[in-house]
Amino acid sequence: MNMLHFKTEINPNSLKWIVFIHGAGGSLDTWNYQWEEMSSHFNLLAIDLRDHGKSKNILPDKEVYEFQLITTDILKVIDFLDIEKAYFVTLSFGSVLMQDLSMRRPELVCGAVLAGAIFKGNLLIKTFVHLARFFNFFLSYSQMYSLFSYLLMPKKEHQRSRRIYKIQATKIGSEEYMKWLGLYSSFFYTLRKFSSQQIHFPTLIIMGADDFVFLSAAREFNEKQRYTRLKIIEGAGHICNIDKPMKFNEIMRRFLLNDKLVSQKTNSSF
Repeated sequence: MNMLHFKTEINPNSLKWIVFIHGAGGSLDTWNYQWEEMSSHFNLLAIDLRDHGKSKNILPDKEVYEFQLITTDILKVIDFLDIEKAYFVTLSFGSVLMQDLSMRRPELVCGAVLAGAIFKGNLLIKTFVHLARFFNFFLSYSQMYSLFSYLLMPKKEHQRSRRIYKIQATKIGSEEYMKWLGLYSSFFYTLRKFSSQQIHFPTLIIMGADDFVFLSAAREFNEKQRYTRLKIIEGAGHICNIDKPMKFNEIMRRFLLNDKLVSQKTNSSF
């Protein structure tokens, strides 16, 4: 198979596209709560990343993964559908892929909504990566994912997100998991490179107030940027689009349907 699995929905009344990119361990089902909401306004594309969901045995097969490989996978689908420009809606690790994509093909990006976004390889994130590599010798991937899902999303309010992502994560094999974990060195490089520049497309960052791992870096990134806005959803954790889907959709819709998009920088809690 030489192309990622994807699904689309065409709106005959719109020329605008949204491309949804899920996070590590997820699938295009990550966006089930957003799909119907946005289909009345945009053409939609959701993709299963390599080894995720139904994207299995993608060619070329590589023993070691690099960001260029994963980004090229995404671009093949976009180019196959003749999408010249799009808004990108991403979750967690998907935000890092979008950062890489925007630096490789800046003309493709109209704007972005980055949920549970990752902007900085702080000590806690680096600790998670090294623990994952260590525990791989003792635990299966599904066991490790359950462990880390509780570390990232510990509260009762995050139970639905943990359950949905745990179901999706069972589709990834241990060998595939190790290939993705091998991205960690270029992962930190991509974060540093993207964060060191001023971005020039309107970007909405949506974070859960309980996202204790990634929220502070999102605040810091937003303060340095001219064309970003940060919205914080109370009662939501890292996977805020599933924890609070109605509030998430309201914020996303208001941003994407605003012709001016980023007219004034604000930092708000909802």
